Amino acid sequence: MSFTDTQSSITIENIAGITESTIINYFATINQEKFERTAALFAEEGELLAPFTQPIVGRDAIATYLAQEAKGMKLLFIKGTKESVENDLQLFKITGKVNTPLFSVNVCWHFTLNKYREITTVRIKLLASPQELLGLKKIKDS
Repeated sequence: MSFTDTQSSITIENIAGITESTIINYFATINQEKFERTAALFAEEGELLAPFTQPIVGRDAIATYLAQEAKGMKLLFIKGTKESVENDLQLFKITGKVNTPLFSVNVCWHFTLNKYREITTVRIKLLASPQELLGLKKIKDS
């Protein structure tokens, strides 16, 4: 499966180990800076758990946050695994990298999808040393 935006030349192919279209579309829409479309992939009260912030809850709040914080970011995925299925929830783990104009960092995304294939939670974990994390925090605060 692949995702192609009809108004863009960007195509996202499968993430190695993942065929879930919701997750593929998450990466494609963020990379295209179509943040309203990214937020629409979440359940009504879905949560985005990003580093250095409080939880962002709800589609409108997620779209606003992404428009402010994710402009210019490129999410590069390496591989993914379906971790488990529990109580109608599917759990996925994707590893990759986020590139911004200021820095690049290794990341792990933890997705939880409900039975309707909506994102209930995305937890973004930075895979960096304490010194690297301190440098990222300083960049964010400036």
